[in-house]
Amino acid sequence: MEPDRYDDLDGQVALVTGANRGIGRQIAENLRDRGATVYAGSRSVTNETPEGTERVLLDVTQEGDIEEVVDGIFADQNRLDILVNNAGVGGEGEDIVAESTERIDRTLGVNLRGPMLLCKHAVPLLLQSDGGRVVNVSSGMGALGEGQSGGSPAYRISKTGLNGLTAYLDGQYGDDGLIANSVCPGWVRTDMGGEEANRPVEKGAETPTWLATFKPGAPAGKFWRDKEVIDW
Repeated sequence: MEPDRYDDLDGQVALVTGANRGIGRQIAENLRDRGATVYAGSRSVTNETPEGTERVLLDVTQEGDIEEVVDGIFADQNRLDILVNNAGVGGEGEDIVAESTERIDRTLGVNLRGPMLLCKHAVPLLLQSDGGRVVNVSSGMGALGEGQSGGSPAYRISKTGLNGLTAYLDGQYGDDGLIANSVCPGWVRTDMGGEEANRPVEKGAETPTWLATFKPGAPAGKFWRDKEVIDW
């Protein structure tokens, strides 16, 4: 069955991290087009975000940025309905022995610690809305059911942890109405995915946007790809 979803998001407020390019930018545009007030996070003041969104300086590794943005949304809107944890860095390296400690720290800092801190500060505001949503942009490379060979150890482990964050949010706050889900966008033609990727940005953003429109009582605590639950 199709989950209950909002036809439009008029009057709702969304925060999308890493919204200046790629999948995050497309998600921000999609939510804007559905009527939401969108706060588009970018870690540099020189980065452009989609027209019709509210650009905010947000480096997810900086807790001060996170606090300032969430406090600002509360002051401006007195609500937050949707948090999309999209900001991320890719993975390199053949194995954990060869992976530099600097890259491990950077990858975990952006891909896992950042979303955790965003949830730490944003969940109280999300819980004030009926059916606040968290959409964590993860990857099949972090799924425990998939073979974990093939390099990119820090990236893989960070996405496994992000799926763990989703399960935690559902277990801890699901009964309070929070709707938290993870999503694998697939291999997308972005700066991170590269030109050889088999999906356009629009397809990669489709399911994250769809999850952001879930109504109270819709499925939560799941891992999705192409609007279908997958094993994590």
